[in-house]
Amino acid sequence: MKRIILITGGERSGKSVYAEQLALRLSEQPVYMATARIWDEEFRQRVRIHRERRGPQWTNIEEEKYLSRHNLTGRTVLVDCVTLWTTNFFFDYTPQPGFPVPNPSDTVESRQAQAGIRQVEETLQTVKEEFLRFTSQEATFIFVTNEIGMGGVSTNEVQRRFTDLLGWTNQFVASQADEVYLMVSGIPVKIKWT
Repeated sequence: MKRIILITGGERSGKSVYAEQLALRLSEQPVYMATARIWDEEFRQRVRIHRERRGPQWTNIEEEKYLSRHNLTGRTVLVDCVTLWTTNFFFDYTPQPGFPVPNPSDTVESRQAQAGIRQVEETLQTVKEEFLRFTSQEATFIFVTNEIGMGGVSTNEVQRRFTDLLGWTNQFVASQADEVYLMVSGIPVKIKWT
């Protein structure tokens, strides 16, 4: 039977630790699907700490984008995390053909804004489609994500677009989930259940 669990919260709220504990309660041999790209040395150290925390009972898979490539039927799968997974699609974005050509009388700023909106819309559609392909398997899925939109509005246009994208992605994943937990200071607060 398929089951989807979403664990969300701020940075260092205890999301990954709670998700790992939950996966180990649900399975003796869970799968850890890491979606991160190694951006710099500090991030490489974060990944190392995560790896060291997990024991030999974990099956580790590194997959930056196409989660559905992996047949995980019957398994408990922890995907850490939706934020980095969405980031990979966002920064690898290539416009799809068929989008309306900008009006030549539009300003450069207007064309850039239109391109940004298009990037968010097309990336969101791609992420939703891949999520649905992946979760069509009969498995238990635990997704970890970040609530990055709970603070102020950024002055950076790219960051605002990504915040919008991740917010809509999180809403979509939550709508598909059977259970949703919000992590607050290391404490899981169940906010959705079926």
